[in-house]
Amino acid sequence: MDEDRARELLAAERRRIGSALAAGDAEAGSEQEEPGERDSEDLYEKELGVGLAADLADQLSALERAEQRLADGTYGRSVQSGAPIPDERLEAVPTAELTVEEQRAQGA
Repeated sequence: MDEDRARELLAAERRRIGSALAAGDAEAGSEQEEPGERDSEDLYEKELGVGLAADLADQLSALERAEQRLADGTYGRSVQSGAPIPDERLEAVPTAELTVEEQRAQGA
């Protein structure tokens, strides 16, 4: 993949993750909890928010690893085998670290 296109994709991914993190922060800050308010819907919403925040943190870590691979000149290659990752996969998942086959073999 062209280095400039890789930079564009990773920058767009950083904006997407940043927006999602900001939206989560805004929602968390807008909640007003009354003393004693502990129904199951509130608990579900809080746990969902924690799960989403953890997922976004994982995505941000993957993005930082991809940016480092781009700086190192290894972006677009599997971190496992060194095999090229097709441009189509990188367009869909700019932070891809494995080929589709390797990802399937890992069961993820």
